[in-house]
Amino acid sequence: MTREDYQRTGAVNGNPLDRLPLRPIAIDLFAGAGGLSLGFEQAGFDVVASVEYDPVHAAIHAYNFPQTVVLCRDVAELRADELRLAVINGLATHGHSIDHWDGEVDIIFGGPPCQGFSTMGKRLIEDTRNQLVFHFFRIISQLRPRYFVMENVPGMASGGHSSILEQLIIEFQDAGYVIAYPPRVLNAADFGVPQDRRRLILLGSRQDQPVLQYPEPTVYPVPKRQPAPGIIQPQTFAIEDLVLPIGPTVWQAIGDLPNLDYFPELLKSDQLILPGEVLQKIAESASPYSSILRGLTPDHADFSYPRVWDRHLLTSSLQTAHSALSVSRFAATKPGEVESVSRFYRLDPEGLCNTLRAGTGSERGAYTSPRPIHPVYHRTISVREGARLHSYPDWFRFHPTKWHGFRQVGNSVPPLFGRAIAQKIIAALCVLPSKPTQAIELGDKRLLGLDMSRAAELFAVSRDTIPQPRRRQLA
Repeated sequence: MTREDYQRTGAVNGNPLDRLPLRPIAIDLFAGAGGLSLGFEQAGFDVVASVEYDPVHAAIHAYNFPQTVVLCRDVAELRADELRLAVINGLATHGHSIDHWDGEVDIIFGGPPCQGFSTMGKRLIEDTRNQLVFHFFRIISQLRPRYFVMENVPGMASGGHSSILEQLIIEFQDAGYVIAYPPRVLNAADFGVPQDRRRLILLGSRQDQPVLQYPEPTVYPVPKRQPAPGIIQPQTFAIEDLVLPIGPTVWQAIGDLPNLDYFPELLKSDQLILPGEVLQKIAESASPYSSILRGLTPDHADFSYPRVWDRHLLTSSLQTAHSALSVSRFAATKPGEVESVSRFYRLDPEGLCNTLRAGTGSERGAYTSPRPIHPVYHRTISVREGARLHSYPDWFRFHPTKWHGFRQVGNSVPPLFGRAIAQKIIAALCVLPSKPTQAIELGDKRLLGLDMSRAAELFAVSRDTIPQPRRRQLA
C-alpha cells in the first residue's frame, strides 16, 4: 500500500454522511488503536483528529476510523498549528461546514504512556516518558478546548509520582482550567466492562464552561468468585441509594465464541469465514453483552457511526501453539488461580477478567505480557477474546499478529469505560446526541497487516520514530 492509496481511501474518505451538524468535536492524543476514541464516538462526539507515534498502531487506527485524520507523530514534537490543520481536515471528512466552524474544540482527551508511573515497572520519577503529561498540557494550553480528559495508571497518584500530578494540576489551573478535584481512580468494571481495570482519571473544564463531574457506577461488578452452585443470586445490588444491575461476566463476554482448536487454518491466519451452523450457535448462545458486541442486538446508548462489516468473518483469532506440557499445566489450573510456572491467570467464567496488559514495545525489549488462560479451553485467550473482555465490538480489527494485537488491546481504554466518561462531557455541553443512520466503510484492509517498516513508510516517518527510553531529569 502506498501513501497515496492511504490518502485517497483512508483517513480522508469524504463520503456524504446522514448526520446532524451539531455533533461536538474531539481530538485524541496518544490514541493507540482507539479504545478511547470509540468510547467518545459512541457517546456522540466526532473524533476529527488522532495522534499516535507508533506507525503500526496508527495504521490500525486509520482502518477503524476512516473519517479521522490520523497523525503519526510524537506528541513531544507536535505543533499546535499542525494539529489545528488536522482538525480542519477532519471536520470536512465528518461533514462539518468549515465556514461555520467557530474555531472551538470541545474536548481533547488522551492517556500519556503510563509505564513511567506504573507500579509494574521501576517507577523512575526522572523517566522521560513522564514528561509527556506536560506535553499533553502544552497542547491543551495552546488549543484551549472547552474540556479535557487525561487517563493514566493509579500509580501516577502515589509515591514520588504524586508530585508530578500535583504540579500538572497547578499548571492547568494557572492556564484557566477548573479541575474536578480530587482526581479519581475509576474501575472499568463499574461501567459494564468484564475486567478489573483501574485507571486514574483527571477531568478539566475551561473556566467559562460548566464544571465536569465524575461518572458514577452503572453496574455492580461481579465478584471474582461466585458462591457455590445452587445458591440463588439476586439480580441487583444496592450501592448507597442506587440499585444497579450486575455487570457481565467473563463467560458472558466470550462464551459464544467458537473453540479455535476446531479450525486448523487459524494456526496460520487470524481470520476465518465461519460456517452457517457456527454462526447460528453464536447467535443462540450470545449473552446480552456479547450480542451487542456481535451486532445482533442494538445498543440504544451507542451513537457511533455504524460500520459496514462481514458478520460471517471471525477475526483476530490466531491460535497459539502450546506444548503438551503447557497444556497439561493449564488443565491442572483451576479457574481463578495462577498457573505456577507461567504465572498465567486462569479466568473464572463467572467472575471478572484480570487487568489485560500490553507488554512492552520494541523500544523496551518487545516483551509479551502474560495472557490469561481461557476458562474452559486449555490455552491462552485470543486477541478477539481479549477484545471482547475489553468491550470492543466484533467489527473492530487489530493487527493480525498476537504481539501487536494484544499490545493494541492492553494499551487501550475499554470503549464502554471511555463512553461513560464522555457522556459526562456530552451532558455538560447540553448536547442531545444523535445516531448517524448511514453506515461507513472501514479503511483499506492493507492497513491491517503492515510491519513497522511499511507502516513507517506509509506515514512518511522513520522506522526508528519510536523514541528510545532516556533517563533525564524533568525540567
